[in-house]
Amino acid sequence: MNANAAESVLVNFVYCHPVGHAVEALQHCLGFRRADPSRRIGVVLKADTAVDLAEWCPFIDEVYTVDVDVFGEPSPDVLAHVPRDWDWVLDDPRGRMDWQREFFPGLASYYDRAAQHFRAAREHLVVGAPRPAYTPGNRLELQLPAEARAAAAARMPHGSPTIAVLPAGSDQRWMYPSLESWKRMLSALARRHPEARFCFVGKLVDDGRSTTGFSREEFDELSAVVPTTGSAVDVPLAEQLAAVQRCDLLLSPHTGFAFAAMAVGTPWLALAGNKWAEYYFNPGVPFYSVLPDIDRFPCYVMLGNDPEPVQDDGPRSPSMSAERIEADLDELVAGASWLLSGEADFDTAMTDHFARIHRMFKGRTDVMYSVDNVHVRYLPESGHRAAEGAR
Repeated sequence: MNANAAESVLVNFVYCHPVGHAVEALQHCLGFRRADPSRRIGVVLKADTAVDLAEWCPFIDEVYTVDVDVFGEPSPDVLAHVPRDWDWVLDDPRGRMDWQREFFPGLASYYDRAAQHFRAAREHLVVGAPRPAYTPGNRLELQLPAEARAAAAARMPHGSPTIAVLPAGSDQRWMYPSLESWKRMLSALARRHPEARFCFVGKLVDDGRSTTGFSREEFDELSAVVPTTGSAVDVPLAEQLAAVQRCDLLLSPHTGFAFAAMAVGTPWLALAGNKWAEYYFNPGVPFYSVLPDIDRFPCYVMLGNDPEPVQDDGPRSPSMSAERIEADLDELVAGASWLLSGEADFDTAMTDHFARIHRMFKGRTDVMYSVDNVHVRYLPESGHRAAEGAR
């Protein structure tokens, strides 16, 4: 490479397709850029993830996509269109974890091919390695297209406090609250905040990317329960995010779309549970996570260990059941009130959240994780020391 050329960094972040993993990649690209603004930053993403997000990041110079089925063998030329020569190549660490490679054989094959394809002038490592220089903990701010923001403004004039609602992520329907549970939650919010209006977001069209595990009929029924200011269901991703950007908070279960919502500055009220505890926190953007009682409502079991469903209008994930919703309804309403108050801030949110997480996991800091380790400074003092000592 030209000795006078800017140092090049490629973030090779290919994993499963949900939106949140694309947001993780963007956050890492930002950290490499902030450490050296002169760098040329490239990113490789899975073709069926939300690759549009990278186009709204001015700190990324080049975006490449690859067609990878995490369960199947990738094509021998899967990386043929991606330049081979970079100063640094940084892989998603999951591509080198034995248990992830065993669970996702297609992912293992992809990263084996990447090891052969790329020629790193410096090193080929993983994100999180001590090299190259990296600045963690930056606020990610997506620069949405002007036309998307204009469309959202036409659909949703400013006025009443507005709560965006995404009732399900991309998993199976039984992993999310029933329609009746959602009616219960939204009715409680409307009673507490009669001036508030609601905007529904989601994606029903199956185009090979993430979709919302909720039916159009269910959306229609929810819209009849509360006053609405508009709908952003099945509009392009940029317009959905622009609509959410005009809202005062997003209410949803754990879903990668909420990561993107925080990247446009919208606070997240998370109905926590299912496989993963929340692990993405965008500095400066407040949030509140309604944590389940994990003894009563088993969850946070990661891949392949889903607890037995309970009966709740059909099978239901225990942490999304009507019984769990009822147990935490007051806390959910209180969390919304705090985020709507105008007094919510990121530091308070993190301190409170990790005090509760620390209690929930009985002080086990080894099961607490966040992108860029932004949580470590917010752990209770004993947990903070343990986490520091483990590194």
